[in-house]
Amino acid sequence: MDLMDIFSKYVDLTETDIRMLNPLVWAYVGDAVYEVFVRSYLISTERKNSHDLHVKSIKYVKARSQSEFLALIEPELTEEEQNIVRRGRNTKTYHVPKNADVIDYRRATAFEALIGYLYLMKRYDRIDTIMQLILNKAAQ
Repeated sequence: MDLMDIFSKYVDLTETDIRMLNPLVWAYVGDAVYEVFVRSYLISTERKNSHDLHVKSIKYVKARSQSEFLALIEPELTEEEQNIVRRGRNTKTYHVPKNADVIDYRRATAFEALIGYLYLMKRYDRIDTIMQLILNKAAQ
């Protein structure tokens, strides 16, 4: 049994339940999933201490970067994924960090919503495809 199978035991939701969740819930989950992907990637490619890894991870997880990554993957998204992104982008957030642009923050929320939605729907291969696009771009 792999890690994703273990994690999925704890998601006791039907596809209908998942579709009905508030997009901010998708983003909440997507933030964590994306962070684990980024950290896993960095520890396998960088031989640094935890502080340096944290500093490097900011390049991937800040709102502006996530907004740019969303722009990169948007042409590759299915119609369903585009709808998830639209819902995530248009959801009212209650605060925007002072170091983030409002538009970037909304697009970052949309990106995280997409990752969270795909995770909850157990579409791990799709997350992997998206992460490959992002990591290849970020490595340039």
